[in-house]
Amino acid sequence: MANGTGEPAEYEIYAIRYGTNETRLRGRNFILDARPDDPLTMDFFCWFLRCGDRVIVVDTGMNPVKAKKHGHTMLLDPVATLRDFGVEPERVETVLITHMHYDHTGHLDAFPNARFHMQAEEMAYVTGPWMGRRWFRHAYEVDEICRMVQLLHEGRVDLHGRDRAIADGVSVHWVGGHCAGQEIVRVRTARGWVVLASDALHYYEEYERGIPFAVAFNVSDMIAAHDRIRELADSDDHVVPAHDPRVAAIYPSAGVGFEGRVHRVDLPPRLP
Repeated sequence: MANGTGEPAEYEIYAIRYGTNETRLRGRNFILDARPDDPLTMDFFCWFLRCGDRVIVVDTGMNPVKAKKHGHTMLLDPVATLRDFGVEPERVETVLITHMHYDHTGHLDAFPNARFHMQAEEMAYVTGPWMGRRWFRHAYEVDEICRMVQLLHEGRVDLHGRDRAIADGVSVHWVGGHCAGQEIVRVRTARGWVVLASDALHYYEEYERGIPFAVAFNVSDMIAAHDRIRELADSDDHVVPAHDPRVAAIYPSAGVGFEGRVHRVDLPPRLP
């Protein structure tokens, strides 16, 4: 759909930095890291896209009980933050779930009228035999998986194939790697095509050095995802990872009082 003027839709992208973990070590993030005991803060983001009156939510953030369980610190309530920007969750019609790890699916029921879109491969993964292995299930919460299955039976989940157009200017693309159904989101903005890499990239460092993140289903797919991201983004400066504190450092705040918490990644980053 166009933006009402006949021109192609261009979206604003709001990155909500709702949590952090300042005790994270490099050895938990990168395989065979040369400095495994050095600290490397992990931030947690979810996003919403806005074009006129249309809003698309990308991932729902983390439940605070689950955050405490996994040792993370909540900074914001992502649902309340949507309301701060005039987005009523009850009126949101489209929610994209890039994958089902607990820090992306913590507020499914905050969107009672939304249709959820997710890779079919991710649903097969989280309800299939790999969940019998602790290594592959440890970043999932079983109640959130069960809730997504309930939503599917309620007719509110679109389990799509590897590439799907969601709206004019918004598409999703399978890359796998981090989990079987990891997807990325391509968004048309005023500065060009931005890719929300979600957990296909936790940190810019993975992309810059060509290295995998330590939590992986398929390492070769994880590395191949870097090339797919480059194909879809207008430049490396149009790529946004899901957990890097650098995002809040280089992108402008979305408004007074939201410095370090909500940032506009549709605007150009402040680069050295």
